[in-house]
Amino acid sequence: MKAAVPTHKLDLLFDALANEHRREIIFSLGLQPSSISQLASLRGLSLPAIHKHLKVLESAGLINRKKSGRVNFITLNRASLRGVQAWLNQFHTYWDSSSETLSNYAQTAELKERSGKVKAAPKTKERK
Repeated sequence: MKAAVPTHKLDLLFDALANEHRREIIFSLGLQPSSISQLASLRGLSLPAIHKHLKVLESAGLINRKKSGRVNFITLNRASLRGVQAWLNQFHTYWDSSSETLSNYAQTAELKERSGKVKAAPKTKERK
């Protein structure tokens, strides 16, 4: 199943969400729009640092800027998050499947090895 979000767009989204500060900004904006200075204060970041994070989020399409007088307000673009959610949902069928878990795979491999159906890999001697 192919995701509705193009690969390059997903890369931008996941790169943007890979940073703790940016995830906190997204969380905060999910509660309410904020000014740039409010976001900087909330995260304890300098204005240049918050601008850098906002630029990454904006490039990924996760936020929007709206100017009101001299103040830029930042809002969350929820549609971009729905794209991430749609991509993750394609794996939902595997999350509840106990037959595809790593521990189950390891147990099956061990049982096959014990029963002689699969030869174990030769053990290598440790060098001192």
